[in-house]
Amino acid sequence: MDDLAPSGLHFLAVPGVRTLLTPGMLAVGEALADACAQRRFLCVLGDAGVGKTFAVRTAARRLGAAALLDLRAQPAPADLRAGLHGALELTGAPPADPGAADTLIRRALAATPRIVVVDDADRMSGSCLEYLRFLHDGTPGGLCVVLIAGQHGERHLRAQRMLATRTAAWLHLCALNRDQIPLAVHALHPLWQAVAPGHLQALDARFASGSLRRWVLLTHHTQRALAATSAAAPDARLLQTVVDRIDSPGRRP
Repeated sequence: MDDLAPSGLHFLAVPGVRTLLTPGMLAVGEALADACAQRRFLCVLGDAGVGKTFAVRTAARRLGAAALLDLRAQPAPADLRAGLHGALELTGAPPADPGAADTLIRRALAATPRIVVVDDADRMSGSCLEYLRFLHDGTPGGLCVVLIAGQHGERHLRAQRMLATRTAAWLHLCALNRDQIPLAVHALHPLWQAVAPGHLQALDARFASGSLRRWVLLTHHTQRALAATSAAAPDARLLQTVVDRIDSPGRRP
């Protein structure tokens, strides 16, 4: 895409990183537009770092009003109520009484069509998913809810019987393949444009495995290395030093 990524949306908020129109981004945009029109659930699945959250939030931002929920680990329905109260920009503190909180939330959802986005949805209990069903069924015309989960979280979501009849699509995102790497990484950030395609593919095999999050991490550390050495562009020696420094057990995001 021609535009820079919205501030704070990309992993690490690295300056100069651009939004890529990857196959995953296209697929999410199409699936979310369809789920939004139907006001149904959409489940987006994939391994860590393939760009699930970024693609969903970017597409939701372009489609209209989105309510983005950042929840603690193993949330309870009370956490969803508090999160929605803030995401919907309701006035005052969230009511302590669940019924009063639900009344405010349902009024806001009925007044303006929203896209409710829940990351790490596979960490939610059945009671939390049932609460989202309650909101969906209680909103006139339905409610678009996007559940983002890791590849191993699909079984947990599939076990929720209520999703079977309320989900517009189950979308799986994949990492970039070897042939896609040079074009994608050259477009990701200007510092990679001087690096040969074969070297980028070798870096991907060693470090990123097609993960855009890993490429953003590598971009961040390479920028720092360039600033420290006053080099104009990364060469093979500098990149090897950067990868050796950050690619150790336990450091992968």
